[in-house]
Amino acid sequence: MRQVTLEMIFKHPITQRYLRRSGIAHAVNVAEYAYTFAKQADVDPDLATKAGLLHDIGHYNWYRDGEWDFSLYRDNDIHAIKGANRAHKLLIRIGENPKAAKAIALAILLHTDSYLPEGQLHLSPLQRVVALADEADEEPAGHHHYKQIDKGTALARLIALDQLIDQDHRTAAGSA
Repeated sequence: MRQVTLEMIFKHPITQRYLRRSGIAHAVNVAEYAYTFAKQADVDPDLATKAGLLHDIGHYNWYRDGEWDFSLYRDNDIHAIKGANRAHKLLIRIGENPKAAKAIALAILLHTDSYLPEGQLHLSPLQRVVALADEADEEPAGHHHYKQIDKGTALARLIALDQLIDQDHRTAAGSA
């Protein structure tokens, strides 16, 4: 049985504060993509969806004249580093298994290479799933951060994901 659910994470004040910066709709979309990709890649969907939901909580507001400034973001951003740290601290605080919290934080750290020097990363399957999920919802010039969703709809979609993950875990336990 999972101790920490997407619902718990979403409702936490820290999550609410930082998801507003990067876009709640984008975070929920990425969590849903992460579930689908995790199932296809035989990756734990619990870890993938949590990392998908939290992948952008390290964003700083790179705005100029009220608009997202993609060039400022591209040149100065380290949101994956900050997000991995915030997510790890949050997950431990709300009772996540420490090994799971670390795996989720590392997937967040490596969901993008925008802050890294040139080179090829060798991602774990979980890290690859989260990176693909983020790419699946991206739009040019960061417009995916502007998508809107009301909190009730976002929460309902995350609760539905929680139910799917719980069913997956029951099925896996039954076949073991």
